[in-house]
Amino acid sequence: MSFGMDQQAALAAMKGHGFTGQQDEIERWNTACARWRITFHKADSDRWSRPAVKCYFVEGVGLTCVLVDGLRGPQVTHRGIRLIGRVPSELSEEMEAYAMAQGIGVRFNREADMLHDGLEQAIERGAQRAGDTVVTWALFFNLGEIAGTSWDIAPTEVWHHG
Repeated sequence: MSFGMDQQAALAAMKGHGFTGQQDEIERWNTACARWRITFHKADSDRWSRPAVKCYFVEGVGLTCVLVDGLRGPQVTHRGIRLIGRVPSELSEEMEAYAMAQGIGVRFNREADMLHDGLEQAIERGAQRAGDTVVTWALFFNLGEIAGTSWDIAPTEVWHHG
């Protein structure tokens, strides 16, 4: 998948990886611009269960955000670091070690999750309950020319994921 692709291309790409999708129109950030969400489940799972991946599209722009669930989503790595389904403190430790080894800075997002320089422009991470513990989820996004931050481009429901 790539940012900017349309809904049909995303459905086809995910089908090739064993996912089925359900498309819905969602909130509009202005009356002239429609937005859509496609929720993806593994083909063999119950479609009423928690989705593995949610993709968000903006009319005239295409795919802008991909939310990967910490419990059901596929594993995604960035620079060799596994991002999905991790204990948040363990992921933070690994990210800090990577940043130190590379001599790059460390930052924190609005929820106090650690990111290293260069990562915060394309990825936000968060945590969700997994029984008696929490695990990490990730939002991948492309601001393009329509947003200044991930909070501007991602629908409100993303920030309540969990």
